[in-house]
This record gives sequence, C-alpha cells and structure tokens, in this order.
Amino acid sequence: MKFIADFHIHSKYSRATSKDMDLENLDKWAKIKGIKVLGTGDFTHPGWFKSLKEELVPAEEGLFKLKRKGSDSKENEIRFILTAEISCIYSKGNKTRKIHLIIFSPSLEVCEKINARLGWIGNLKADGRPILGLDAKELLKTALDSSKDCLIVPAHAWTPWFSIFGSKSGFDSIEECFDEYSKYIFAIETGLSSDPAMNWRLSSLDKITLISNSDSHSPSKIGREANVFDTEISYPAIMNAIKTKNLEKFLFTIEFFPEEGKYHYDGHRLCNISLSPKETKKYNNICPTCGKYLTIGVLNRVEELADRPEGFKPKEAIPFKNLIPLQEIIAEALNLGTAAKQVSKEYKNLIEKFGTEFKILLDASRQELEAATLPEIAEGVERVREGKVSIEPGYDGNYGKIKIFSQGEQKKLTKQSTLF
Repeated sequence: MKFIADFHIHSKYSRATSKDMDLENLDKWAKIKGIKVLGTGDFTHPGWFKSLKEELVPAEEGLFKLKRKGSDSKENEIRFILTAEISCIYSKGNKTRKIHLIIFSPSLEVCEKINARLGWIGNLKADGRPILGLDAKELLKTALDSSKDCLIVPAHAWTPWFSIFGSKSGFDSIEECFDEYSKYIFAIETGLSSDPAMNWRLSSLDKITLISNSDSHSPSKIGREANVFDTEISYPAIMNAIKTKNLEKFLFTIEFFPEEGKYHYDGHRLCNISLSPKETKKYNNICPTCGKYLTIGVLNRVEELADRPEGFKPKEAIPFKNLIPLQEIIAEALNLGTAAKQVSKEYKNLIEKFGTEFKILLDASRQELEAATLPEIAEGVERVREGKVSIEPGYDGNYGKIKIFSQGEQKKLTKQSTLF
C-alpha cells in the first residue's frame, strides 16, 4: 500500500512547542495532510509516555492507533510509530559534541526499557527532547540492547549546532561518531536546510538511506517534509524498506526547498549578514560587520566534506520532490500572511474538495485545481511542482524567504482568468 510517513515530531512536553501537540490534534492534522504513519515523538518523557499508553491501542505489528469514541473508516485511521529524539552532549576527540538522534522503538515495552536506562543518566522530565551527557555510540548501544529492532537515525544531519555533521560540534563521518557501531546506522535525516541532492555529493553516504521529516513543533507543520512508501503498513515492513534502501518500497521523500531552511547559507543574524560559501571564504569565516565568527551553514559544510561535484546522482538514489506547504502557496497567491482568515478559509475549502493537502500538492491536475480554486493558487501549485521559485536563502536561524510570484503578478493572472 502506498502511504506517507512523518517520523520526527515533538509533543507538547518539548520546549518551544504548541500546547496543541497532543494525540487528538496530531491525529486530526495527519488526516488533513494525508499522512498515514506519524511518529509519536518524545516517548522518553514520563507525561507523554503515560498519554501514549492510555490513549493508543495496538494496530498492525509495532504500530498504534488512537482509541476511538466514535467510528472511523479503516482507510482514514492514522497509525502512530514510537519515536523520540535525544540530545547527546559529550566530549570526544578533545571537542564538545552535540548530536541529536531519533530512536525508533518496536513496542511500548521496549520504550520502557530505554526510558529506565536513560533515566539513570539524566532528567527525562525536564524536556520532551532530553539533554543527556551520553556518547552517541552509547545511546545506540542502549537502544540495541533494549531491542535489536530499534533503529537510531542522526537527526537533521547537517545543522550547525546539534547534528552529526554540524559545523559547530559535529564529526566529519559516521565512523568518527559511532566507531565500530557505524554498521548499525542505516539512515540519516537530511533536515530542512539540505536535500538528497546535496547529500549525494558524499560517496560515504551511498549506502545510507536519506529520510526526511518535519521535526514539527505545531500540528499544522507536520508533513512539511515526509517519506513515501509502498509497503505493508507495519513496523517491520517500514524498517525493512529503510534498512534495505529498496526503491520499490521506499518511493521518494518530500522536501523543503533547502534554501528555505534556517541554516542553508552562512551568516550572522545580529548583523543581518548572509553569505554563500565562496563569500565566507573571502572573509575567512569572520563577519565583515562585527568581526565575530560566522555561523557556517549546511551548504558550506556539504562543500567541505563532498568528494563529488554538484549534480552527481548515485545509481541507487531514492528520488525526492521539493514542495512548499499549501498554506504558504495560498498566502503568496493572495498576497497575504499565512495567518490571514482568507488564507485559512481557502485552505479549508481545498481540503474539503480534494480530501488532503498532499493530494492537492502531488496529485491534483491543473484542470482540477483551476475548477476548484483561484487561478493564481492553481498557478502557484504548478510552479512549485516545477521548481519555478526564487529564494533568498536562510542563515543563522532565519528561515529563507521564498517567492513564487513577482510583484503584482497575481493580479495579472486574475485579470487573464476573467477575460477567458
């Protein structure tokens, strides 16, 4: 069965997350988006783990669904997969390392084992994504000791501050981080500021599966990056598709345009300085305004570690599609902010007509879109699919600014539509 999965999210118990990040809202928004399998996030947090045990019931092997008060058609039921993110901060090779890792667990019992062991190391109540003074390799060992069916995936692998390849505190290779346990790393998460094409430039990642997830902190942001599978819906089937990098079972990933991510370019936010890797080199990694060190972004770090030219594609690469969330497309088409009532109204209208956001972004024909909505929104969706966008890259924690239309172009489209 073909389905969309987003494995990495956070609950309301994580810092800087919406209070609406509870199971009912996640279930509701997964239906709106068209996501079939959603990560629980945060299973290490005692409060959230209690919710998982009380509000979920077993479905297929290793997956769960929300307890139902009313009825819901089987096709419409969302599946939850047990996941958590851990922030490992430790010293290795005379350097402080800060690595975020996603744990996939096959059962609640295995989660309990992991939580019991990690509870001796740090305070799991403090944050949905706990900070532990634990070597990434030791976390991997802990997970595998709890169950050989656990999977550990380095999260947002390239972001500067908290990732395996991050410029501020990461490593230059998977082997440098995990030593002899590297053979148990089957996948990495590309993160919002990189896409698979950037990762293909490293031959060392050829055997590694590239997955993409939203890392969402609010329900409406789930699915901004995701994975598309064609397998049986179960934990073993999903793990097998990821571990074997099977192109018939793992069809493609859904990606941000990486320039839109918060750390694509180098820069210094306080000075409004944004630089390409070439420009950074010219300034010797120093901010030309204040003289402090720049935050070296994802593109620069990829350039540093790459052993292949831009545009190289390995034979066994899983494809990807760059998309922009529907609300952002509508907002720009209407020349309004994403929070505007008119944007929300048109979003609901389209969901009612097509069923899910991903049906609109991936499957609806131009003709169907034009029959259902304004011509500029239909045009916006089409341009995004074709990659016809312009982006001011994000840097040092600022999201990139994306443009689908040039100034005043939306009005011209409306006039043309009226004439015809």
